[in-house]
Amino acid sequence: MAGPMEGVRVVEIGDLGELAGKLLADAGADVIRVEPPRGARSRHTGPFVADRPDVDGSLHYMALNTNKRGVTIDLATPAGVAAWRTLAASADIVIDAAGPDVLDGFGAGYASFADEPRLIWCAITPFGLTGPLRDLPANDLVSMALGGIVMMCGYDDHELPPVRPDGEHSLNIAGEYAVAGMLAALLMRSRTGSGQLLDVSIHEAVAGTTEGAFMNWEYLGRNPERKTGRHAGTVEGWQFQCADGKWAVIFGGGVPRDQKQMDALLTWMDEYDAVGDLREPQYQEVMYLRPQEGGDIRHHFVVTVQAFMKTRPLEEVYRRGQACGLPGAPVNQPEDVLSDPHWEDRGFWATVEIPGASAPARLPRAGYRFTKTPVEFRRRAPLLGEHNAEVLA
Repeated sequence: MAGPMEGVRVVEIGDLGELAGKLLADAGADVIRVEPPRGARSRHTGPFVADRPDVDGSLHYMALNTNKRGVTIDLATPAGVAAWRTLAASADIVIDAAGPDVLDGFGAGYASFADEPRLIWCAITPFGLTGPLRDLPANDLVSMALGGIVMMCGYDDHELPPVRPDGEHSLNIAGEYAVAGMLAALLMRSRTGSGQLLDVSIHEAVAGTTEGAFMNWEYLGRNPERKTGRHAGTVEGWQFQCADGKWAVIFGGGVPRDQKQMDALLTWMDEYDAVGDLREPQYQEVMYLRPQEGGDIRHHFVVTVQAFMKTRPLEEVYRRGQACGLPGAPVNQPEDVLSDPHWEDRGFWATVEIPGASAPARLPRAGYRFTKTPVEFRRRAPLLGEHNAEVLA
């Protein structure tokens, strides 16, 4: 059975929209990734198969370009511009992730396709197509810092600098927004027959994804502080070290949200004579206090629970904590994730043959399911120029 996006052709160019293209490709769209003759930037980004840098050996590229076809076009030549124009005109959607004015410099940008009124053109740029920041140079670190997320990531020790989340996360955030916009534009075209220009700003996508920062400042007049191993907040840390040296994260710092959770937690702690004075009325009332208002009472409760968790192994903290109704989980290592039986049971991993590798790799499938139009792994990421003859001829 075909995916829900079958029949939609997408032409993707540039380095800023790979996740957007991947999400559409995984859902069944025919996504054609256009690269320069030397290959996309991500082909030159590690890790590489067998640690040997090669344009067809980047696992980074392989993960972001599943289910796409790939062609190379040299826009510096008249023949390349002509090939680009023909290919883009055949598409329902163009993902222009080359940067502001790059395609316009070759006379091959959105304005040059005025005779294609059904074309949806999604421009993904660092700061949008207009505004005073439009032409500033940027990368993922700049986008994450300027958008506010970096200030909220790091450690309890604020003598240490903020930390950027890894994995070019700003491009992932913008890619998700871009997909939502493209689907809305497709819906509108089905009603009106007309395409349109979609202007996606990475900066705005990041700034709009800072969770509670804006609200905390606007309503409480305080900035969320960096917290080890979790998003920024104005309350106690949520990291719990266990008896075996491993770590768990427990939502709310282990403070229950209702009486049933409270009773279950204290009963568990009583089994090891660790409940202390937490049955006294002031600590029973902590679950009804706003986290910002708990003060010394909340701090004492959290410290007592943390001390107890440190006497129990991670597996018990995870399983028994969940049984008590405390939302929590182990802090998994990559190998723990790869062997998670829940994901194995759901068929989350796709086994992919990687050229040059001695063994196949596992890549994650899409994080959503359709009952009638399955999201399936259809092909590995393309080799450089692999589909030139198939597509361009």
